Amino acid sequence: MDEQKVIVKIPLKRRTKNHLNSMYFGTLAVGADVAGGFLAIAKAEQYGKKVSLAFKAVEGQFLKRPEADVIFSCTDGKLIDQMLEQTMQSGERVNQAVTINATCPSISGDEVVAKFSLTLSLKAIQ
Repeated sequence: MDEQKVIVKIPLKRRTKNHLNSMYFGTLAVGADVAGGFLAIAKAEQYGKKVSLAFKAVEGQFLKRPEADVIFSCTDGKLIDQMLEQTMQSGERVNQAVTINATCPSISGDEVVAKFSLTLSLKAIQ
């Protein structure tokens, strides 16, 4: 993780794979949730303020079967910074979509196997 991105790896193991020997849909959803939420939580802690965080909507595109360890990456650090500044100034809830890409580098390099758009909802707690 750095200021602009977070990368999360979920290994393909017995408990994360389905009957097709690819990653379960639920595991893919958890990976997207963790990657999108972790960056927002870490940035809120840097501000020293408490923030209510939730996801209001999710869209997923499953482009190729993830048949190896999956890397989830979110590079929306600047967008999350803007959202945090906006909610801290206004006290209102702010909603924006963040993008999480999933890849299987060991079998398909940087080719995206799944793409998620999660509507991140942030509100500063006074």
